[in-house]
Amino acid sequence: MKKIVTFGEIMLRLATPGYQRFCQATRFDATFGGGEANVAVSLANYGYVAQFVTRVPKNDLAASCLMDLHKYGVRTDHVVFGGERLGIYFLETGAVSRPGKVVYDRAHSAMAEIRPGMIDWERVFEGASWFHWTGITPAISAGAAEACLEAVETANRLKVPVSCDLNHRNKLWKYGKTAAEVMPRLVAGCDVVIGNEEDAEKVFGIKPEGFDAAATGGEIDSRRFESVCRQLMERFPRLRKVVITLRGSINASHNTWGGVLYDGQRLFVSRRYDITHIVDRVGGGDSFAGGLIHGLLTWPEDDARALEFAAAASCLKHTISGDYNLVTTEEVERLMQGNGSGRVSR
Repeated sequence: MKKIVTFGEIMLRLATPGYQRFCQATRFDATFGGGEANVAVSLANYGYVAQFVTRVPKNDLAASCLMDLHKYGVRTDHVVFGGERLGIYFLETGAVSRPGKVVYDRAHSAMAEIRPGMIDWERVFEGASWFHWTGITPAISAGAAEACLEAVETANRLKVPVSCDLNHRNKLWKYGKTAAEVMPRLVAGCDVVIGNEEDAEKVFGIKPEGFDAAATGGEIDSRRFESVCRQLMERFPRLRKVVITLRGSINASHNTWGGVLYDGQRLFVSRRYDITHIVDRVGGGDSFAGGLIHGLLTWPEDDARALEFAAAASCLKHTISGDYNLVTTEEVERLMQGNGSGRVSR
């Protein structure tokens, strides 16, 4: 089994029950989640040795979090302990015309106080076939950004392929540096970059001409994004593939979903899924990233199939409550083949 390494922060997720607003809630549903951990869970489900690397405090809450990851097959051999608290995020699920909301409580978390040298990346990458990180990690703190750069540079030296989901979170960049200042050095060490229709613009100032995400009405012209992919490749020569996820938002409960992949010569466009009754869209991009990594490793000469697997995997995630995409490769491949009827499997 191939070994995949992901690095980032996992948090306690406190969600209002059903579609309640924060002001209505008298209790919260507690689970765990975070971008890179979500990717690790997907890949563990697909049969990989998924190693999630992070820093957590040595307390019962962190122990519960690690037990949750173990339940889904994720390895935590290289997790380091320290600090006083686990980060938290609060979620209010949107419905129809009311958007969802996220409130972060992750300042001074164990992961925010990580520093370079705390993780032995040479050991972490022994036998690894892939390394994945997201733009959330360097947004947490200067120390997290430096530790992430240390990981990317070590992976490059050891010839481990590196992927990044740009995942721009404006609310997190609070330590005196902007994404535009920090991200270029990190992305320069990547082989594959994933983003949505807004990430490249917000991080690098690159956007498709005449595109307004709020005015799509669910219809997105995927061809508009070839220029974005080309500009990213020109700026970061190491990149082999640029992938853009395309979400058309009709309302909070009804989205269209798909993606494009550019390999420097050709733009591949996935099937567009019409997701009419979203259960939980949090983790949708992470499930796409996990599916893409699986696809690129399984069909290295078939980018179109890798892209279709990613889009189908993420489509299924929108039907599952919680951060994690709890599906198998067989379930994803059935949807790829057009079996989306939802009939009971007996």
